[in-house]
This record gives sequence, structure tokens and C-alpha cells, in this order.
Amino acid sequence: MTIIDNTLNADGALIVGAGLAGLFTALKLAPRPVTVLSPKPLGTGASSAWAQGGVAAAVGQGDSSHAHALDTEMAGAGIVDHGTAESVTAEAAARIADLARWGTPFDRDDFGNYALGKEAAHSANRIVKVEGDRAGWAIMQAIIAQVRRTPSIRVVEGITALSLARDNGRIVGVFCRRLGDRYSEPIFIRARATVLAAGGLGGLYAVTTNPPGVRGHAMGMAARAGAQIADAEFVQFHPTAIATGADPAPLATEALRGEGAILVNDLGERFMPAIHPDAELAPRDIVARANFRQIQAGRKVFLDTRQVLGADILTRFPTVSQYCLDAGIDPVGGLIPVTPAAHFHMGGVEVDERGRSSLPGLWVCGEASCTGLHGANRLASNSLLEATVYGARIADDIGGLESVRTLAPFKGIEWDEVEGAKAEAVLRDLPAVQQLRRAMTDLVGVERDANGLKQALRQIARLETTAEHVTSAFLNMTTSATLVAAAALKRTESRGGHYRIDFPKAELGWEHHTSMNLQEALAIRAEA
Repeated sequence: MTIIDNTLNADGALIVGAGLAGLFTALKLAPRPVTVLSPKPLGTGASSAWAQGGVAAAVGQGDSSHAHALDTEMAGAGIVDHGTAESVTAEAAARIADLARWGTPFDRDDFGNYALGKEAAHSANRIVKVEGDRAGWAIMQAIIAQVRRTPSIRVVEGITALSLARDNGRIVGVFCRRLGDRYSEPIFIRARATVLAAGGLGGLYAVTTNPPGVRGHAMGMAARAGAQIADAEFVQFHPTAIATGADPAPLATEALRGEGAILVNDLGERFMPAIHPDAELAPRDIVARANFRQIQAGRKVFLDTRQVLGADILTRFPTVSQYCLDAGIDPVGGLIPVTPAAHFHMGGVEVDERGRSSLPGLWVCGEASCTGLHGANRLASNSLLEATVYGARIADDIGGLESVRTLAPFKGIEWDEVEGAKAEAVLRDLPAVQQLRRAMTDLVGVERDANGLKQALRQIARLETTAEHVTSAFLNMTTSATLVAAAALKRTESRGGHYRIDFPKAELGWEHHTSMNLQEALAIRAEA
């Protein structure tokens, strides 16, 4: 690809993605110059803003970071990196202090202490939250305001990254395009340090809680550039997305079950106590599979909050209440219909303790990365914590780099809301994208087997060769889908979020992370 007039240079670091991980990294780099690329206006396209629960941190009386680490390891089904869990949870209090200092209005009691919630698989109340279920939104609003006040941070909205640029094996920037502009020559933005913080891959599934644009583009870009990908098979399905038929599916936060809400089927039967000692507060993969099997058996599943919350749900969980009201569901006196939905990717671009990928010049944080913290099943509310911890670590690691002088005038790319919305709608409605998402839900979903995974790999290969409008964006999606399905086929056991019907038990020989590059995944796909 020849770039002549479209070469730009980012001052200092270049951050791709404007969720919590990307913006936190930018703030921690201040006053060093940094450029942040955001496809949409800040706060409107990132999964971080949709997080309802909060940030897990051992800041309550009697709790400890070690206990938090143990819970993380327990939920992660045997493959959480012990050192990572201990170090990340030990940094949690400092990162909460950063967020509070930047204006996040965390819930507090009358004495000024954090009012802490409890979620599944936590042994203590340690979820630092905002207005019950508005943590993600409130954190992002505070962070965005702080970013706007920081002169060293330049935010470019309305631009989307297509591919990573390499020079002798080193990542030297990204190829981008104005959102909605599919025909002009891509822009090459050069950078000495590139941070990929562009989210996960939940939108590869037909039923997901993720924003529409979160479809594996970050992992796909990195894999196509040669990066090692770890634990791609581990996709977490949230057990209680609200079953309204909306795309994406609105979420009923786990904190509702933390307050005592129960799951029942359409016969009025409560089924979780017979499945796990912790009932509705069992690890997410167990609850998700239980709901999935009820639905597969022809039952409907509901979340019952009536006895424990009643009318209080309106004020204590306003986001969930509004979702219900918008869908014609009575959140006070009625049952809330729920279904499992693709929610979080434990895998991603493999990184070390500093956030460095296998490609020189590329750091990765947030859901796009695999740090080893989540193992096979993420502990609730550890995702926002991980984003802040690794954002801070990456900033420390690249902080000593000399800033890059601008070689050409950087022309600010204005956001065109109509065109951007149109581009997203076009991508969502493409038949090939719809087929890909359906295949992932049906064949690489809550439960998998070898035949289905091989069928999925064949369908992905066919779509790559036959689909109209095969662009970099679509190839990033099929690349990530290939990696998930190939890794799931390779792991012949069940562990955490990865459940194989044909290998239903965990095996000691698989008690480790998986790591593969795109060529290895494509070889598995070719054999299918």
C-alpha cells in the first residue's frame, strides 16, 4: 500500500481506542503528548460505558487484595496467573483513588467510605459502584471530562483503524480511514509507540451485550500483523441479558443477584440451588449454562427481583429499570426475561506484565489483551480494574520514549454523525456479517463440540472468499472468529467459559494457557 500525501505522525504515543483502558493510559501518560483515535464521539462506542456492576477492589474493612486474588483464581478455573492476580489486586486501591481524584462519584456511606456491593464468586463486598448500576457510564463521563481538560491529549474522533503498520517486524503505527468513507486512500498514522485498546469481540455473536462496533477488530488487526493470541477460546457469556430481541441485548447486572434476586423458569421453578451450592451467585459460566439448558429444553428463564427489591429497583438500579420499561416489562411487579449473551473475552492479544505484545512497538490493554488475570472465566467486575491497572503500567513503560515530531500537519477529522451511523448500520446489515454472527452463536457459543466447531471454521472460510464487500474491517472479524473457533477445537476439555459437550470434564493436562498465531489458526481451519 503506497501512502504519499496521507502520512501523518502522532506526537508521542498513539492510542487506538477510547474506552476506559485507552483514556486511562492517555491520562497516565500526561503531560507527555499522546493521540487517541476514537471511531465515535467519546463515550458512545466503548463497552466500558455499558458496564453496570463497577470496579472490583479490596478497599473494605476486613477485606484484602490477597483474598481478592484468591477469588480471581478460583473463578478462573485453574489457569489464572497467580503473580498477575496478586499484583493486579494489590494495585486496585491506587487505581480507585485515581478514578475518584478524576471525578468519579462512587457511592459512599454517611462516613465517606465506599458503599460496596457483592457479585458472584466474590467472598466479600468489594464492588465499588455508582448509583447501583451506573458505574461504567459515570466513570467514563468523569474520565472524558478529565481528558478534555488535559492539553497533552489530542483526541481524533470519527476515524477507525483498519490495520497495524509494520517495518522490519516492528509496529510503527496504523492505517486508518474516516468512519463511513470506504473509498478514499487510507491514512497512515506513524507512531513510535502504539497502544491497542479497541475492545473485545462480543459483537461477533448474534446475541451480545456489547456495543455494535465491538466485533473483534482489535484482536483481528494484531493477529493479521503477526501477534501471538492467547486463550482465544474463552468467551464469557453473561447469564442475564434481558431477552427483548434487541441487538445488542440490554444487560441485567449481576448485582441484582447479589441483592438476592433469583432465577426461575416459566413453570415457576427455581433451578440454580440444585446445580451449585452458591445458586444464583455461582460463577458466570455455570449460571449461563444452566439458563442455556433451560431454554434448550423449551423453557423460558426469568429474573425475579420482586421479593428482594420491589419498587426499590427503580431507584437502586435505574439503568436496568429503564431497559425494562422501554421494552414494556414491569420491573417492579413482573418477571424480567433473560438469556445468556456473549459478554466478555478472557482471551486476546498476549501481553506481558507491562502490557507489551509479542510485536515490538505494540502495547495492548483492556479487553483486547490477554494478561492472564481472567483465566478461563473472568471474576465479576475485574475487567474495569484490569483496564486501569494495565493502562497505568503501559504509561509507565512507554513514558521514557522520546516524542515523535510531526512531519506533516495533522488535519483534525471532524465527526459526521449521520455518515458514521450509516456506516455502522451498513456493516451490521451485511448478509455476510449476519451469517458470521449466527454461526458463532450457534456453533461456537455457550456449548460446543468438534462437529460444530469444524462447521463454523468452514463457514468462516467460505464467507472470506464469497462475501461481498470483503474489507479490512470484515477480515478483522473473520480473523478473530477463526482464532476463537480454532482454539476451541484444539482444547479438548471443558474449563470455565469454554464448554465442550464431547469433552465435558476438565483435564489436568490442559491446565494452562493456549497461545497461537494466525497461521496456526488457519492451519486448523484448513484441516476442518
